[in-house]
Amino acid sequence: MRGSMVPQDTTYGNLLEPEASTDWLHMDPWRVMRIQAEFVDGFGALAEVGPAVAVFGSARTPADDPMYAAAHRVGSELAARGLAVITGGGPGIMEAANRGAAEAGGVSVGLGIELPFEEGLNEWVNLGMSFRYFFVRKTMFVKYSSGAIVFPGGFGTMDELMELLTLVQTHKVKRIPIALMGSSFWGGLFDWIEGTMRPAGMISEVDRDLVHITDDVDEAVRLVCP
Repeated sequence: MRGSMVPQDTTYGNLLEPEASTDWLHMDPWRVMRIQAEFVDGFGALAEVGPAVAVFGSARTPADDPMYAAAHRVGSELAARGLAVITGGGPGIMEAANRGAAEAGGVSVGLGIELPFEEGLNEWVNLGMSFRYFFVRKTMFVKYSSGAIVFPGGFGTMDELMELLTLVQTHKVKRIPIALMGSSFWGGLFDWIEGTMRPAGMISEVDRDLVHITDDVDEAVRLVCP
């Protein structure tokens, strides 16, 4: 550009110019940068964790619940086999699995999420991150887990399970073993899947075989071990 076409400012000068407004911090282009940063941090933190199993389940499970004890044992058994345990880093089932892994001297990973009613990661996490975005966090679970054990839980647990099943069913990821702990809890859901969803043609006959329901910790651990 020459003559009147030469701009009065420069890109570098604009970079160093003080901002009168910070509205740009809340616009989508800047959000894209934050999302990218979360992916980079997650990949960097977990790339060298080694073989791992995801453990999903409710944050509301009390310490005196039998499922808490079962999740604690799952964490311990996985650590004894040299597998890292990856949870959502919260209380309840997540705390139990992290605790079992940590007390057994294993790698106890917690991938937390920014929520208004949860306060950071549980004390048994020895490698932790906190995410703003659910989809980034779930990517980390899927990318770095060679199997999953799913304990009873609410909407969050259902979301994690169904997302994983969808990715496997649609061949977006390779098939991994998925064990559901608690036949009395999961039985009704899969009775409906078998009795309503499959006859309606919404899933194929083989899709039911993507998960295995059990009440036996040893069976669940054997299923997910590579």
